[in-house]
Amino acid sequence: MTEPSTFSIDFPFAYGKPAVSAKFRTECEDFVVNEILGFEASGDGEHVVLEVLKRDDNTPWVAKQIARIAGVKPMDVGYCGLKDRRAVTRQWFSVYLPKPKAIDWRLLNGDTIQYLSHTQHNKKLRRGEHAANQFIIRLRDVQGDTDGIEQRLLAIKKGGVPNYFGEQRFGREQANLHQVDELFSRRVRNKNPQQKGMVLSAARSWVFNQVLAARVAHADWQALLDGEPQPYASGPLWGRGRNLATGLLGEFEADVLTPWQAWCDGLEHAGLSQERRALVQTPIDFAWRWEGQHLVLEFSLAPGQFATSLLREIADLELVEE
Repeated sequence: MTEPSTFSIDFPFAYGKPAVSAKFRTECEDFVVNEILGFEASGDGEHVVLEVLKRDDNTPWVAKQIARIAGVKPMDVGYCGLKDRRAVTRQWFSVYLPKPKAIDWRLLNGDTIQYLSHTQHNKKLRRGEHAANQFIIRLRDVQGDTDGIEQRLLAIKKGGVPNYFGEQRFGREQANLHQVDELFSRRVRNKNPQQKGMVLSAARSWVFNQVLAARVAHADWQALLDGEPQPYASGPLWGRGRNLATGLLGEFEADVLTPWQAWCDGLEHAGLSQERRALVQTPIDFAWRWEGQHLVLEFSLAPGQFATSLLREIADLELVEE
């Protein structure tokens, strides 16, 4: 299997290493996320959907508080996605309540959680079914070639950035990837379905990033190559069956993933199916402004895309979060 030294997350940059540095997440308010559902709640049904504003809390913890107040099991609470902890996030949750009962949702209110609204809905919220995530991000104390950053921002607005899975997918110090090695080598049997799912997701994301990194290094990450099965440039989300890419692209991906064949085999045996993911992340309504030495960015991303993958192309980030 692989060695820990192979887990480098210094993936190639599309526009060259950023010429500026900035402080990132100095305060929770520097990272604001608004979850856009993209649909209206049905107004009736066996579920209640709650709109919640959270600060410096992770999504599963908030879900547990909702379950406690509602008197249900944690599995009866749904949400569309995990949101960053060190942030201010407006997010939706669903609660399965087949028998109507009066609940004072204001009991959620505290120093870090604020209940905003609720209504009835006819189904549980599932991962990734929301339309987008809207971001307002402040990069503080930008230093370096600030004159040249405008050109880079314009290039990103036009051409997007590599759609890497963010480093948070791999865990602190890439701990999730070390667990992949243990799982696929059968040194450890992981009986926790949620944890095993997280580890498999990390493995799949890593395999994808290897292909994308190679395409960025070849400067063709935005191009449609021979054998591309999608109407856009894509890379593999590995699973059971043949690679969906054929021709020269299929050969290229096979060559890139040769060192990771054991991981590909492990993902196939886990029962996952072959899928594809876009190589290009194009921020929606991308805009920016300067507030003194601070750069404020506003944009939206589709579910499953990482804001940090965009930010890394703009500035060398000094992470301030605890």
